[in-house]
Amino acid sequence: MKEYRPAKKRISVSVGESVRILRELQELSQNQLAELTGISQATISAIENDRVRLGVERAKTLATALKCHPGVLAFPGWKLPNEVAA
Repeated sequence: MKEYRPAKKRISVSVGESVRILRELQELSQNQLAELTGISQATISAIENDRVRLGVERAKTLATALKCHPGVLAFPGWKLPNEVAA
């Protein structure tokens, strides 16, 4: 595999924004996601607006419904300690 250059980071995404982005990409409403997860629509709204912390168990539940790894939701801007800033 040839060396690659990581994409430049354009914006920072919060935990709530990562949940919202993945939900919208899958064309789900907050109510539909609430039905899939058993998490209330009000709590999903609060998570998306960064008023409530996601937490490990909610990250797992939402990740299952959104078909992604929980780390994508819980740590959207995380980088390895030895990665160089672009």
